[in-house]
Amino acid sequence: MFDTVLVANRGEIAVRVIRTLRTLGIRSVAVFSDADAGARHVREADTAVRIGPAAAAESYLSIERLLDAAARTGAQAVHPGYGFLAENAAFARACTDAGLAFIGPPAAAIELMGDKIRAKETVRAAGVPVVPGSSGSGLTDAQLTEAAREIGMPVLLKPSAGGGGKGMRLVRDEALIAEEIAAARREARGSFGDDTLLVERWVDRPRHIEIQVLADGHGNVIHLGERECSLQRRHQKIIEEAPSVLLDEATRAAMGEAAVQAARSCGYTGAGTVEFIVPGDDPASYFFMEMNTRLQVEHPVTELITGLDLVEWQVRVAAGEVLGPTQAEVTLTGHAVEARICAETARVSGDRVDFLPSAGRVRALREPAGEGVRVDSGLFEGAEVGTSYDPMLAKVIAHGPDRATALRRLRAALAETVVLGVDTNAGFLRRLLAHPDVVAGDLDTGLVDRDAASLVPTEVPDEVYATGALLRQRRLSPEPAPSPTWVDPFSLPTGWRLGGTPAWAAHHFRVPGHAPVTVRVRGELSDAELLLPAPGEGAADTGTAGSAGPAPRSAKLLPAQGAGERLTLDLDGRTHAFTAAPGPEGTWLARDGDTWHLADHDPVDAGGGTAAAHAGALTAPMPGTVTVVKAAVGDEVAAGQSLLVVEAMKMEHVIAAPHAGTVTELDVSAGATVAMDQVLAVVTPAAPLEES
Repeated sequence: MFDTVLVANRGEIAVRVIRTLRTLGIRSVAVFSDADAGARHVREADTAVRIGPAAAAESYLSIERLLDAAARTGAQAVHPGYGFLAENAAFARACTDAGLAFIGPPAAAIELMGDKIRAKETVRAAGVPVVPGSSGSGLTDAQLTEAAREIGMPVLLKPSAGGGGKGMRLVRDEALIAEEIAAARREARGSFGDDTLLVERWVDRPRHIEIQVLADGHGNVIHLGERECSLQRRHQKIIEEAPSVLLDEATRAAMGEAAVQAARSCGYTGAGTVEFIVPGDDPASYFFMEMNTRLQVEHPVTELITGLDLVEWQVRVAAGEVLGPTQAEVTLTGHAVEARICAETARVSGDRVDFLPSAGRVRALREPAGEGVRVDSGLFEGAEVGTSYDPMLAKVIAHGPDRATALRRLRAALAETVVLGVDTNAGFLRRLLAHPDVVAGDLDTGLVDRDAASLVPTEVPDEVYATGALLRQRRLSPEPAPSPTWVDPFSLPTGWRLGGTPAWAAHHFRVPGHAPVTVRVRGELSDAELLLPAPGEGAADTGTAGSAGPAPRSAKLLPAQGAGERLTLDLDGRTHAFTAAPGPEGTWLARDGDTWHLADHDPVDAGGGTAAAHAGALTAPMPGTVTVVKAAVGDEVAAGQSLLVVEAMKMEHVIAAPHAGTVTELDVSAGATVAMDQVLAVVTPAAPLEES
């Protein structure tokens, strides 16, 4: 067994690997970029080595620096986690050449299965059914187009060199094939350094089911059952579970055996996953998609139903041990479901939802616990969440004796999850898990995209604005004096006025993605009156005492003390519990997995006539980097025409013209780093816009 292992990764997976190494009595070595100097995985490892600046190419993707870190710390083996270099054959080979054990499969297996075209040919020869699609590698755009026409629409474009949904494009309209090929190549080049594509037949309403395999260096290969991974958005998984309600025992055994044969066909060792696309109405007709030659993000659900630590067996196999469990000894107990907590903001645009990367400092953190609940996390209070790396922050996993119990426990765990200072998808996932089709197990890979808009609240609840206003009122009130002293009553937000009636204090807020509002407060926090805006009202629309407008509502704020404080609002006799944390420009609130940033808003500054207020101003929907600029000042553009592409956390977002007109301002170029809400361009309409 090894004495020291270097973990060539970051975030929650590095923390999770370090946990098993500690259990095994193995010394752990973490690596970190400048952006991760204070990260949790650095704190939890036995020692840590700086490997470069924030840019992944100069740190986590630098084979030379990783090997140097291993040599300097006396590591005997390297665990790659997932992402970064986990499926890089050159890295596996370099580790071996340096005398290090690579805790993963042989470089040849990574190379073979990393090329989706060769992988399909190899497993087909081993008798594993594959999805109909293009054959041969290095196809030109014209050849891909011709293959798509032969297969028939719809088709799926996929990068040959990578996974995780990056660069994948579903094409239903043949007229868009050239544009989609260009976009897929660009994203594949950026994510994997290789823009080779293949095209496959798209199975409508498919289910994504994968089989976990384990193999040692002594010829033993077993499978650990399946995981259902059909709940995806942008071809990226967000909820996974094991086992799948779709499969019966006979189909499970057949798919498991096919996965074992796929692993044998490439000389696999270690933990790996064979992914299948399965028609929901005919689960016996499954097709091989690809093999992931690494640990999967969703491995905890398999661990919970089998009782096996997959990282432990990765380490043991890499150390030359014989695989312990036999196929006959593998039993599946109960049900497990996992939710991926990502730093992202959901924005509804018509019937579409955009999931935009979010960033910020974690100002308050509460992770769930309890019977059957597990959390794999890289978070801690004070952590800086940037846009340099993947947006996944943590995973919340629930296990129960049956599926209904596991789902119920996970929904409750997500309701208890609090991450203030950065937007997450916890609330969205909680609502998704309550979707009738999800509860019934009637899943497919398009479900999330079809119904996402119904799972994103379009309005901010009154109690959120009420709590924000009362907290701001409290913040602006002077602290109690230690001894009797005179305070100017006119200076108090709840102050006395002539006639003895308390004044209304106006508090202006803006929640990102929503119009500014004004909330008026008078009275003490323990017995206040509020004027809240009616739905759709803006910052200047709320009435005051004696004017037309909404009627005052009674409110009481009953706070608890401490950082990330839990407090209770009583609004019209109904209580609402929140967790709150102050931010540099307002207040963060959390409840039931949802978060709101109530940013302080100045109506005077906002009405200053800046470019941002222009009806044709295009602003950055997220902090990131401009990767493509398709227009120039003076260009005439059509409504919906793509003008720029902004990328963050390996996600692309197209910035399109809001209406037909002329590009009159363009303030960025390709490669520029932009902040959220920064003005990128202005499109002056061809004709005056009608007032709504």
